[in-house]
Amino acid sequence: MELRARVSDALKDAMKAKDAVRLSTLRLINAAIKDRDIALRGDGREAGVGDDEVLQILGKMVKQRQESARAYEEGGRLELAEKERSEIVVIEDFLPKQLSDDEVAAAIDKAVKTTGAESIRDMGKVMGELKGKYTGQMDFSQVGPMVKGRLG
Repeated sequence: MELRARVSDALKDAMKAKDAVRLSTLRLINAAIKDRDIALRGDGREAGVGDDEVLQILGKMVKQRQESARAYEEGGRLELAEKERSEIVVIEDFLPKQLSDDEVAAAIDKAVKTTGAESIRDMGKVMGELKGKYTGQMDFSQVGPMVKGRLG
């Protein structure tokens, strides 16, 4: 099932269950997807965002909430940090399973072979290959240094 449809179905279920936290988070996801649709229409694309773009949106939302939760914790605002974490749990329901460290290392090795990367100059090719195949399945901020270490 398309991600957008899964979000809509989950939104309806959350309304019926009167699950306020899940409902508000799903509304935020829907709003982010619609914002991207509107932005793309301005660029001349009539079709809405696809699953790949929805995954990027969801990944970005998780990252934002992780940063916010960290900032709230440092500021002693634990209740707000907990709210951010509960939103992360809802968003992650729509993301594919995260790869383990061993799976990430294997994916990097495969991408290096596929692209024929030999030096650090080829890092962009390798990262592009990984982002094309594993969007939403790995944290690219952590993968970057791993690729650099493998090529460097």
